[in-house]
Amino acid sequence: MASPGHSLFSEDCRVAINHVASYELHISDAYLSMACYYNEDMGAPLFAAFFEDQAEVKKEHAKQFLRYLRKHKSKIYLLVIKRPDIDNWGTGVQALESALELENKFTNLLLNLKTVASASEETDLLHFMGKYLDKQKRNTSYMEHQLVYHNGLEKQAQALAGFGEECFCNRLFAGYPSEDVDKKLNDMDMELGNESG
Repeated sequence: MASPGHSLFSEDCRVAINHVASYELHISDAYLSMACYYNEDMGAPLFAAFFEDQAEVKKEHAKQFLRYLRKHKSKIYLLVIKRPDIDNWGTGVQALESALELENKFTNLLLNLKTVASASEETDLLHFMGKYLDKQKRNTSYMEHQLVYHNGLEKQAQALAGFGEECFCNRLFAGYPSEDVDKKLNDMDMELGNESG
């Protein structure tokens, strides 16, 4: 039955909301670890900034779910979720793969919360969490897009390995290709054309 006003949730809803908030904090912790790994000293400030921003967003969302619990006089107990045993996140692509795995699991937790709230007829909770489910779908799609994009960049970087990472990064981020890189790309295009012909 729907909960009027600010009354207690069903036990299943309370457990599911606590799980969602705990996992948001878990993702925030993982993203903060990624941001620290990809600091400017690693030469990947774009990844550092991206993951630092995502860490803050996830932490804020978790706080909103916890405030929602308190508003409905429900007990807050955060699950202990083991932190990833990763100190070296590897390439940006590897970090995006890990991030997408976290996001997909979180999407499943939100869908589970929606199922539990529907079964308990918690219309206010369904309305509250609806915006987070929409944001999560957009966020997951964005991560998938970034993964495809950066996979392509990584393949290009491997093809240009002889020209050094600095030249490649300049081409990607500054938008001003060096003559050497342009020549290499033209040579590669010609080789590919010969192979297909």
